[in-house]
Formats: sequence, structure tokens, C-alpha cells
Amino acid sequence: MPTYAYACTSCGHAFDAVQSFSDAALTECPECGGALRKRYGTVGVTFNGSGFYRTDSRASAGAGASSTASSSSSASS
Repeated sequence: MPTYAYACTSCGHAFDAVQSFSDAALTECPECGGALRKRYGTVGVTFNGSGFYRTDSRASAGAGASSTASSSSSASS
């Protein structure tokens, strides 16, 4: 189950809550009773393996595009 970060708009109290996707979002601060707001942060994602670069997935199309670019640049010189 995902962990959501919340912060109170009144008192600034910040905390994390483990909730299911189907659970309703929390709306009341447990400290002061004020309104809560979800906090969004960065997520660490690591791409490992092949297929994550433009040249990895289309070797034949990438080679044709680079040869076309080089021939057009030599034609303009």
C-alpha cells in the first residue's frame, strides 16, 4: 500500500499515512483539526538495462536518420 505525505495548512504539522488506493484522502489535521493538503515529492526511479535510449530501440531507423543528416549537412557545405 502506498504512503502519502500530508501537511496541515493551519499549523504546518506534517506526517505520512499508509493508505489503500481506494481509501478517501485525509481532510482533517490530527493535531489542530485544520485542513490537510497532500504533499508531492520526487520519486527515485532507476532505469537499468537496454532499451532506454533512442538509439537502442530503433537501430535501423536511427542509422538512416543519422546518415541523412550527415549527407544533408555535406550537401549544404
